[in-house]
Amino acid sequence: MSTTSTTGTTTAVARAPGARAASGAGVRAYLAHAAGKLGGAAVSLIAVLVTSFFLFRIIPGDPVKAMTHGVPTSAEQMATLRRQFGLDQPLWQQFTDYCAKALTGDLGMSYQFRAPVGDLILQKVPATLLLTGTAVLLYSAIGLWLGTRSAWRHGSLGDRVNTGVALTLWSVPSFWLGLLLIITFSVGIGPIPGMFPTGGMESGNETGLAHVLDVAHHMVLPVITLVAVGYAQTLLVMRSSLLDEMGSDYLTTARAKGLRDDAVRRRHAVPNALLPTVTMVFINLGHVAAGSILVETVFSWPGLGGLFYQALSVPDLPLVQGLFVVFAGAMIVMNLLADLLYPLLDPRVGR
Repeated sequence: MSTTSTTGTTTAVARAPGARAASGAGVRAYLAHAAGKLGGAAVSLIAVLVTSFFLFRIIPGDPVKAMTHGVPTSAEQMATLRRQFGLDQPLWQQFTDYCAKALTGDLGMSYQFRAPVGDLILQKVPATLLLTGTAVLLYSAIGLWLGTRSAWRHGSLGDRVNTGVALTLWSVPSFWLGLLLIITFSVGIGPIPGMFPTGGMESGNETGLAHVLDVAHHMVLPVITLVAVGYAQTLLVMRSSLLDEMGSDYLTTARAKGLRDDAVRRRHAVPNALLPTVTMVFINLGHVAAGSILVETVFSWPGLGGLFYQALSVPDLPLVQGLFVVFAGAMIVMNLLADLLYPLLDPRVGR
């Protein structure tokens, strides 16, 4: 009796260091994976800073002439404006000044609004987060649900209908769909009356609960536009990933153990099919910060997308550059979070 107990204790003690070593190796592998991804994200952000400066310098047009269009302006006044905005400096000096300020969080002064770019962006962020955040949550949930059902019942009538509708909507330009919804449900066509506002975020004369309902009323058409175009991609990717998993041996083993079909799908198939979809969901979350330039412009939504369109029309170089950095930075951060999440979902990643 004592011999068996001693042997068991000895075995447990012998196994403990091996288990700790394996755990430590896993942590070191994850930290190495995370360090590599963080380094790649830092390099990408630097590349974004460089690209944002030179990319928009090739846009035709003189910002000073655009700002003074229709206003009698002397040559001396034009020169003063160029000096005030630093446009009289050599390109290399403009670049070094831009990078030095950007690294400290100073994105410059807007030409047309005569206000700090950072303040202008912060003013528009809530509207963009409200609109695109709501849309991303809705179409990610709808796409995951419908994609899972379509794959699990592939070849059925429901699968064919879902896939056909998704492919059709994925190919539809968002601005065209938005204009179609405005014509149909805002202006009214035939027996369909105009039920929703043509644009904007609020009527401007409501308070309290009435204001909340007014904003929700203005959100209906732009959210439907974003959801209709966005859910299709999530559905198709989730369906494809799950179809790849459905022929795996571990699902056959799970069924052989007596698990119900719903349990096999929920506990085994779907978690293993999520990796490609996780990437897409995080990219979509990156779009929350960027907004949708076309949809916000069509519906006159006062968010970052509409602000970017206004900045391009001048061109307001500091504002365009600042928005580009915010948009690209949001995408880089979300991709980084997805990369850091992968090893937690699948331990094989990063090993």
